[in-house]
Amino acid sequence: MVDPAPAWDPSLFEPVQRSSIQTGVARPSLSYWQDAWRRLRKNPQAVVSLAIVVALLVFTLFGPLVWRVDPNAPELTRVSKGPSLRVEARVLPELPPFKQETVPDVPARPEADGATLPAPERLEWIGEPTIEAVRMRWTPVPGAAGYLVYRSEEPPAGGYLGLPVGTIDGGNTVSFEDSFNLEDRAYYYSVVGQNVAESKQAITRRVVLPPGVSLADAQTIQPGAKPGDVVRFPLRPFGTDSLGRDLLARLMAGARVSLFIGFCAPLLSLAIGVLIGGIAGYMGGSVDQWLMRITDFVIALPFLLFMILFKVAFGAGPGQSGISAMLVALVVLSWTSAARLTRGQVLQLRESEFVQASRLLGARPVYLLLRHLLPNTLGVILVSFTFAIPGAIFTEAFLSFIGMGVAPPTPSWGSMCNDGVQTFLTHPHELLLPAFFISIAVLAFNLLGDGLRDALDPKLRSVE
Repeated sequence: MVDPAPAWDPSLFEPVQRSSIQTGVARPSLSYWQDAWRRLRKNPQAVVSLAIVVALLVFTLFGPLVWRVDPNAPELTRVSKGPSLRVEARVLPELPPFKQETVPDVPARPEADGATLPAPERLEWIGEPTIEAVRMRWTPVPGAAGYLVYRSEEPPAGGYLGLPVGTIDGGNTVSFEDSFNLEDRAYYYSVVGQNVAESKQAITRRVVLPPGVSLADAQTIQPGAKPGDVVRFPLRPFGTDSLGRDLLARLMAGARVSLFIGFCAPLLSLAIGVLIGGIAGYMGGSVDQWLMRITDFVIALPFLLFMILFKVAFGAGPGQSGISAMLVALVVLSWTSAARLTRGQVLQLRESEFVQASRLLGARPVYLLLRHLLPNTLGVILVSFTFAIPGAIFTEAFLSFIGMGVAPPTPSWGSMCNDGVQTFLTHPHELLLPAFFISIAVLAFNLLGDGLRDALDPKLRSVE
């Protein structure tokens, strides 16, 4: 049995009111660069890296306007000082000339076995020990033909007494003055007797030197200062180097050199590489073959050897800054990767429909290359430029570290690392601070390059 047809219901076909229809575009249309910026902002690593890059540029360009300290001005009263926000020191009185103390009734016995000599019974200070000088005396050791004085920054252990700071000839001389490179810290002084051989018995005493400054140096900081006054040193938040120069000012000045090379060398080499690669990719044939063979030849050139030749050609001798030679060497030898990358992109685009349409409309090759082909490779070129910057920064740091780049007194992050490695064991901040800036700059540009590569890839454009 067949079911009857449903009854006609006119309400099922009532017209829809226009006000109930949703009009407008659900998602606004975005251009290529707008969509790339939107996706870049969704990458937290790229955003943080971009903020670090901006902070480095502000630190480099506007930092010297705020921190007006000469990066090459030495402050000999504060050599190799660590980072500090506020340092005060007492003005020390002028010390009288030091006179050796002798004991006339203790003759030396050359036949005595030096290894079995006892240690001095007592070691005491002459006056107040300061960073200007530590004066000491000890009781004589019978049979000693002389004495050795050691200084250590750690408690002596395992027979190690520290570095020898004084050799006393004559067993009757029982005093010594140490004024070599003293700092406001604790020291351990040890005295041993010797007679042919050095005694194995030593007397050790600890001394803590308070912060102090000589009267002449104090008056350069605070005119009219008198012994006993307390003077405040200028602010040095990053400390000073081995010559007493402000590290913060030198890091700012070094950033100008390092980032100048880091930006200019890739920019110039990229311009050369894009032009050569674009011509080779568009023209093809024998032009492409010749240009690519030249590119292969430049790739095979040893960079360090040509860096030395460029430095000689520019007349930069030993100890002279080779910024110009290094910049030219980086530009001449680093354009090859950009040329090969641009050539590959142009080879893909030159047979595209929009290029063929422009060619049919009478567009000249130069117009096609500059107006259509190269702008469409701009995303890849920008990513290549971002990756080339940390490479140039690291190359400058390496060349300056081995003495082939920026030479003192011109600061750069690489030359500062070269200076800091010599005092790393005692003052590590002189090496760690410029090394940190190099590392953070290279890491930030690499992560930003990764983010730009993902954001500018047309295949990853969102279809939301």
